Amino acid sequence: MVAHASNHAWLNTTPEDAIEPDLPLCDPHHHLWDRREGGHGRIQSRYLLDEFLDDIANGAPPDGGANRPAGHNVRASVYIECGAMFDASADEAWAPVGETAFANGVAAMAASDLYGATRACAGIIGTVDLKLGDASAAILDAHIAAGGGRFRGIRLGAFWHKDARIANHRTQPPPHLLTREDFKAGFKHLAPRALSFEAWVAHTQIPDVIALAHAYPETSIVLDHCGGPLGIGPYVGKRDEVMAEWLTQITALAACENVTVKLGGLNMDICGFGWHERPHAPSSDELAVATAPYFEALIERFGVERCMFESNFPVDKLSSSYTVLWNSFKKITRAYSRDERAWLFHDTAARVYRLNAPTGTAPG
Repeated sequence: MVAHASNHAWLNTTPEDAIEPDLPLCDPHHHLWDRREGGHGRIQSRYLLDEFLDDIANGAPPDGGANRPAGHNVRASVYIECGAMFDASADEAWAPVGETAFANGVAAMAASDLYGATRACAGIIGTVDLKLGDASAAILDAHIAAGGGRFRGIRLGAFWHKDARIANHRTQPPPHLLTREDFKAGFKHLAPRALSFEAWVAHTQIPDVIALAHAYPETSIVLDHCGGPLGIGPYVGKRDEVMAEWLTQITALAACENVTVKLGGLNMDICGFGWHERPHAPSSDELAVATAPYFEALIERFGVERCMFESNFPVDKLSSSYTVLWNSFKKITRAYSRDERAWLFHDTAARVYRLNAPTGTAPG
């Protein structure tokens, strides 16, 4: 039985069918977990393969039907670490290998065709405490072995802010993690293994990502969630100021050719739009109007071949259903060419994460 989020009824106040349901998508950023201790409050506490596929299908029964709602055509997805299913029997540094093994098991389930055509977790991003320096190398190798050919890189959350009203990443990273020498001593082991690094930072930390990209031009770096433009705490009512600062840093980062960026994550509460506080869930038109300036700025600076839309589910489910979210992405890009949209919705992700998924060329 599929579990639902606590805001399930609220999300259904704005029902939509998927527009352009045949457009091939690759979702390069989602999580799976079972937060039996209670989870993150408003964020769905149980989110496993069944729940993810239910969101993709827009709640349709798995065997379809004449009256099934239209879902999106998600060909493949990339699992991103979230502290799920760590190996409780392992030492602390090695426990995250259990998460990779878990994601690989889910990927094997999805590859069986018993759960539909979506190749969930076709790519896997795990986590390693790179501050361990050279000791990180053996743990990276263990992830590669556990990933069954699907392991593509790591994320070590660097999201940090000095204001207590803004929650730091669950790992409580130190400030300027990405510029520390012990971190870089572990980071250097990624490129020789063809592994990428996911940079999850607030917009105030983008200069650290720039410095890292310059120092390691041979390492693929993926900027998560548009670089985290903040809208809470000291940034309430200062969206224009944040946008100006963010644009300056994003422009500098775009000059680093080893950096790609994920278009999404703006429906998290830290961005300050407050969708989850409204009596009705936002429509895809409303989301498109609010988020288009960020996405368009990134596409203009990075180009379509270095940008990819993401769901960030179930975290962004706080504010929107999966169907409404991807509808907003499709509406924002209606004026783009067929080839440009193929890159944004599928091909960039397939290239960056080296997925064995069908080509993402959009239908004419």
